[in-house]
Amino acid sequence: MKKTILLMALVITTGQIIAQKKTTTSATVTFDATTPKDALPKATNNSVIGSINTKTGDVAFEASVKNFAFTNPTIQEHFNGSKWFHSDKYPVFSFSGKIEKVNKVNFSKDGTYNVTVNGTMKIREVSKEEKMKGTITVTGGKIKIDSAFEVDLPDYSISGAPIDAGKVAKEPKVSVSAEF
Repeated sequence: MKKTILLMALVITTGQIIAQKKTTTSATVTFDATTPKDALPKATNNSVIGSINTKTGDVAFEASVKNFAFTNPTIQEHFNGSKWFHSDKYPVFSFSGKIEKVNKVNFSKDGTYNVTVNGTMKIREVSKEEKMKGTITVTGGKIKIDSAFEVDLPDYSISGAPIDAGKVAKEPKVSVSAEF
């Protein structure tokens, strides 16, 4: 009898821990480095991996660099090339962080919550602390996260003639959208 009670308690506890962590493999990240001189440096990646722990506020995202799709093949080649994101050597971007004041977000009740996330962005070989604003929307038990921010390319050792010439923004706009 004691073993049965212990086993049931373990199963219930494990279920509660698993329910706190939500994951997706279809988050979307857009990259917009357009400038007045060139409207083509825009890309979307629809196969980003993401997770959120509703108890601790931990969030993480990982995007394959080669999965960013541009309409212009030349820009796609430059984006993945060694002077830019060097996708053969550095195949993923990543972010891991924590939602500030996660206890203010009620993940079991429909609503919209403005949040701030502190964490580490890793692009190429550079890891940098970043602070981002975002929105968490809970609807019918589903959790949606949206965020928009800018990335300073020189901070991540990305530079070159197109950036210097103003054809590619030094601080492209990045947006993230994920449903869990």
